[in-house]
Amino acid sequence: MPTNTEHQQTQPVIEFQDVEKRYGNKTVLNDLSFKIERGERVTLIGPSGSGKTTVLRLVMTLEELTGGYVFIDGKPLAYEQRGGKRLPVSKRDQKQLRTRIGMVFQHFNLFPNMTVIENMIEAPVHVLGKSKAEATARAHELLAQVGLPDKADAHPSSLSGGQQQRVAIARALAMDPEILLLDEVTSALDPEVVGDVLQILRDVAATTNVTMLIVTHEMSFARDVSHRVMMLDGGKIIESDDPETIFTKPNNERTQQFLSAVLGND
Repeated sequence: MPTNTEHQQTQPVIEFQDVEKRYGNKTVLNDLSFKIERGERVTLIGPSGSGKTTVLRLVMTLEELTGGYVFIDGKPLAYEQRGGKRLPVSKRDQKQLRTRIGMVFQHFNLFPNMTVIENMIEAPVHVLGKSKAEATARAHELLAQVGLPDKADAHPSSLSGGQQQRVAIARALAMDPEILLLDEVTSALDPEVVGDVLQILRDVAATTNVTMLIVTHEMSFARDVSHRVMMLDGGKIIESDDPETIFTKPNNERTQQFLSAVLGND
């Protein structure tokens, strides 16, 4: 019989089963099913309104599932089947699973009243129960890793957008997440700092085994870091393949049209 660890390693890290998300009469995700394996880096591409960010927000439990199930390491995140019924999981179990997930948002989402270091140690201390000294030491390491070793005592308002996003990445990594969700992390940045932020994420991808689920319009970044690219349209995955295949010879006509428009190909 497999041990818990062996069992966990054979489970997909993220699994969507028949997921539906509606806002009123508008269906954003429709019968969506996919699996992401441990250490896999997957990028979601597709037109605006195709449901990409909604997928991330469901994993982060920032949105309520309308139908279906999401599993993290084989455990139900929001709803489970009990006695033939679809019932919500306990808040305690959900909170425990949430600690394995880090998210970097489009607009940084740093606490403006806290210094950089206070932003970074808040969750490790209060959610993971780390000592302040341990959390602070790790935060300083991560600030050096993202090229901001001298900004620990700065407030977010004194930082540029690119610096704030680097702090946001470091803050997510301070939780030592199994899963890192990246939601259009460069779209609010000035073009000249986009490359710096993407390079930090490339380094994270190259030096850790963190599972990544990425939404980005930076196709060269998607191509560089992803093991797999999934094309969403109309709330469904219409194509899923390795980056080379998706970007050079996509099968689906809708994928071809989308990439042609985004990449400016004839």
